[in-house]
Amino acid sequence: MTIEAHLATLEKKHFALEEELHAAINRPSSGDDAIADIKRRKLRIKDEIERLRSSSH
Repeated sequence: MTIEAHLATLEKKHFALEEELHAAINRPSSGDDAIADIKRRKLRIKDEIERLRSSSH
């Protein structure tokens, strides 16, 4: 997998987590732990995206 393809995959995952986060925030039954977990996963993906972008230059 090329770096560009990997970045595209990570960006799709990041976007999907963003949608999941919005849904969880708007769902009263979502606990703080679930929301924090989604935020942690988003941050890990964002860090990976930034790492790949900086290493590709």
